[in-house]
Amino acid sequence: METRNITVPLRDGAMGAYVAIPDGKPAGAVIAIMEIWGVNDTMRHHAHEFAEAGFVCLVPDLFWRQEPGVELSDRNPDHVEKAFDLYYDFDYELGHRDMVDTMDFLRTYEGTNGKVGAVGYCLGGKMCFLLCCRTEIGKPDIDCAVAYYGTYIEHNIREAANLHRPLMLHQAMKDRWVQKEVTDLIIRRLSPSPFTEIHQYPDADHAFARKGGLTYSEPEATKALDLSLDFLHRHLD
Repeated sequence: METRNITVPLRDGAMGAYVAIPDGKPAGAVIAIMEIWGVNDTMRHHAHEFAEAGFVCLVPDLFWRQEPGVELSDRNPDHVEKAFDLYYDFDYELGHRDMVDTMDFLRTYEGTNGKVGAVGYCLGGKMCFLLCCRTEIGKPDIDCAVAYYGTYIEHNIREAANLHRPLMLHQAMKDRWVQKEVTDLIIRRLSPSPFTEIHQYPDADHAFARKGGLTYSEPEATKALDLSLDFLHRHLD
């Protein structure tokens, strides 16, 4: 595996990113969309997981307009305050546009096959939902996406009617940041769609896949990763 820091050209600027490239000829590409903690060790770990499975994986610096290169941890109280400040100031519309531009960039990157999927965590989970619901004129849609414990999806739940790309959701049923009523709403509104595959984790808390994080749970993280890789291979190989 080769890893590097790169710059992704966007329609209104340039965004930093971390990329992991598998040994041998890659299949498709995956955008690993970060939580609220920036492109940190957790996100680099995720990138390596997907590269080891044969995908080019790029982690975009989603907060590049606010504070480029920020790296935070849920174990540092000062970092927690800063992460939430960045989170609540984040512009989802600009973020979605940046992910569309990132898709364009990845379709021809390092000999990939032209297919691009996304895997998002927390904030990134909502971005995956939006990518599967929206179409930008003149731009190809995401090929598929996986949302881990997406936050504030309910604020855009009306867009579920436009869901038209394969979407897998991993829902933590003891999520401290996504109330049970919200989880029930998401499942109720999305499960009828033929494009949706939902997996529920009865004993898991938010961020159960954040290795090294306060709520990491290896059994659930391993199960979710296996399901995600199978889903990505089905749609990106």
